[in-house]
Amino acid sequence: MPSFAEREKEFEIRFKHDEELRFKATARRNRMLGLWAAGLLGLIGEAAEAYAREVVAAQFEPHGDERVVSKLVADLAAKEPAITPARVQFEFDHFAAQARQQLLKE
Repeated sequence: MPSFAEREKEFEIRFKHDEELRFKATARRNRMLGLWAAGLLGLIGEAAEAYAREVVAAQFEPHGDERVVSKLVADLAAKEPAITPARVQFEFDHFAAQARQQLLKE
């Protein structure tokens, strides 16, 4: 039977792994969201990649997830008025699931 110290160490290792996975999934989700929005904005190549990096960086501002969604809604409203906050949230959730699946396959 493992000792308390061994169980604690195992818990810490698992927690660290889970946090790293969550961070990678969030960054991947935001990059995919950024590239999706870049396509709607008519950005291609390096401009699309730069926009995706802006979306990833928005996560590090206060209220990260909400900041990402609000950035996308604001940016897309000027170019694509048909894109609603609900559509952005749908894509947000879709890309979150896709990012997790991709990371679990790696």
